[in-house]
Amino acid sequence: MNDYVNLRINLEPCTEDMTDLLAAYLADIGYESFLPDDRGLSAYIPVKDFTESAVNDVLADFPFDSRYSVSHEVEAGKDWNEEWEKNYFKPIVIADRCVIHSTFHKDVPEAEYDITIDPKMAFGTGHHATTSMMVSHILNRNLQGKIVIDMGTGTGILAILAMMRGADAAYGIEIDPAAAINARENVALNDAKPEYNGNIKVSIHDGDASVLTSLPKADLFIANINRNVILADLPLYVDSMKDGAEMLLSGFYESDVPMIERAASIYGLKLQSVTTFPGEWASCELKLEK
Repeated sequence: MNDYVNLRINLEPCTEDMTDLLAAYLADIGYESFLPDDRGLSAYIPVKDFTESAVNDVLADFPFDSRYSVSHEVEAGKDWNEEWEKNYFKPIVIADRCVIHSTFHKDVPEAEYDITIDPKMAFGTGHHATTSMMVSHILNRNLQGKIVIDMGTGTGILAILAMMRGADAAYGIEIDPAAAINARENVALNDAKPEYNGNIKVSIHDGDASVLTSLPKADLFIANINRNVILADLPLYVDSMKDGAEMLLSGFYESDVPMIERAASIYGLKLQSVTTFPGEWASCELKLEK
């Protein structure tokens, strides 16, 4: 395996929201695996892709008022995803109804919906507040016979759950090729379960919002990405929805909600409710009323 740079960033103060956001920023510049703790974050990137200037740019844009220290060292190659799974990814139960776990987990709690994933990335596992909120929204919806689009599907959890909830079809779109491969693997893990009789057939598509024109129109459109991407692609999202369809958005802060609501209203989307999570993360439920 290739050698990797182990980038260590300590934060003071340090919270889970800070390490989550820092990992998201680092993922955007090529970092592949993350090990957060109560002091900061270790992140891993192939030696050939490491530059100090890119890290400095990330820290310059980091929105939290926190002191930080940075160091890095080269480590001999190993399976960093395996290291992350062992040290960070733990089974999680959401709303007392849905358990998310990996194939290597033992003594998994029982729940109405059991989702198995072998994640190759640090987001979309259910641990992040935005993913948990979106899972809760899906659990509270009757999706029987509905068409669902999950924009930025990541590990595929939301699309998989939509199928478990009775959706007629679910389409996941993912811009990261490695994440799209992982999503297909996770779909196959759940489709193979006897209780679902091969009915977890989520279709994963590589690409950005331009892929939407090739898909059926959605009864429920999901996007758990970030504020800037959502605002830029909102017209394409709306064009892919049926009249009267619902939209679930997350990946932004409560302070971003007014901006999201204003942009959404331009395209006929009416805000139905806002859910917040400690740490200021938010999600919005909207309905298309053209």
